Amino acid sequence: MVIVVGADRLGNIENLLRERGFSDFKHITGRNPKAQKNIPTSTSGAELMILFTDFVGHNVMRNFRKQAKEQAIPFIACKRSVCELATCLDKCGFVPTKACTHCHSCQTKHIN
Repeated sequence: MVIVVGADRLGNIENLLRERGFSDFKHITGRNPKAQKNIPTSTSGAELMILFTDFVGHNVMRNFRKQAKEQAIPFIACKRSVCELATCLDKCGFVPTKACTHCHSCQTKHIN
């Protein structure tokens, strides 16, 4: 399972995560007051946590970063961009099984 924090909609991010082999997502917008306070959100069973920095406040970032560290969950913080997320996933070893189809720069980076 992948926990995605931030943004109201995921859009093509879901397709990118499926291309990387993730089929189960938990999306948390970060707007809920529980997420903004230091109240733990259920992260059990997560393989990866992704936080979109341009859609959440500092308290939300701190809360989820702390949870990821305490539970040894790999953590990615980036802007809500398919190409930027693809680059971060590559750096962390979550490489695609085939070339992604989202944009020209992604196609040239991931062709096997």
